[in-house]
Amino acid sequence: MNRVKDKVALITGGASGLGLASGKLLLEEGARVIFTDKDIKSLDLIPDLIDAKYRDFCSFKELDVTSEKNWQNVLNTVTDEYDGINVLLNSAGISIGADIVSTSFEVWKKVHEVNLDGVFLGCKYALPYMANSGKGSIINISSISGIVAGWNTAAYNSSKAGVRHLSKSIALYCGKKDIDVRCNSVHPAFVNTPILDPMKQAFGDKEAIEKLSRQIPIKKIGDTDDVAYAVLYLASDESKFMTGAEIVLDGGLSAM
Repeated sequence: MNRVKDKVALITGGASGLGLASGKLLLEEGARVIFTDKDIKSLDLIPDLIDAKYRDFCSFKELDVTSEKNWQNVLNTVTDEYDGINVLLNSAGISIGADIVSTSFEVWKKVHEVNLDGVFLGCKYALPYMANSGKGSIINISSISGIVAGWNTAAYNSSKAGVRHLSKSIALYCGKKDIDVRCNSVHPAFVNTPILDPMKQAFGDKEAIEKLSRQIPIKKIGDTDDVAYAVLYLASDESKFMTGAEIVLDGGLSAM
C-alpha cells in the first residue's frame, strides 16, 4: 500500500477503460487523482464506482485533449488546487479501423488529433508544472499497434507509433535539461474496454472476445488491471531508473 502516497496524478480519458482503472488503483495506493474526460455524463458517474473512503482524494474535470486552451485552463486550475502535479497519465484515445486507401483524410486527422496531438499538448503544458513540483512521471498509453503494424489500422498505427517516439523524445529532453521528470509509454494489445465496443456490436460480445483471443499466444485478451498495475509502477518511485522506455503488455503477440 501507499506506493504513490501523496502524489498528485492527472488522468485523461479517466471516465472509462484504462484511465478509470488506473485512477482507481492510484487512489488505493495513496495518490490524489484528477479524473478528466470529454464525456461529462460518464465523469459524473465515477464517484459511484469509487470506494467511499477515497472520494475526498479525487476530483473530476472536463477536458477535451485536442484543445490547447482547455489544457492550459485545466492545468492552471489543478495546480492551484493541489499545489502541483507529479503524475500525468495520457490515456484518452480513439480507434477507427481502416486501411490506407479507405482511410479518409478527415478520419486520419481526427485519429491523430486525439491520439497524438492530445498527448503532445498534455506533455507540453504539464511538464513545466511537473518540473516545479519536483520529480515526476509522464505515462503515455500507446498500443502494441505502435510497435506491430496492422494492414487495416493505418491511422491508429501511425498515431500510436508517434506516441512511442514522442515519449522517448520527452525523456531525452528532460535528461538534457536536468528536469527530474521521467517519460515512458505503455503498449497493450487487446484489452476489454469500450474501444472494443464496435467489434462487440458487429459480432456479439462472446464471439468478439474469442476472435481477438485467438490472435494472442496465451489465448486471452487483457484486463484493465493488467495495464493499471503497469501505470502504478511507472507512477511510483520504484521505476526511478526507467525513462524513454516502453512496457509491452500483449500476451506474447509481438514475440511471434
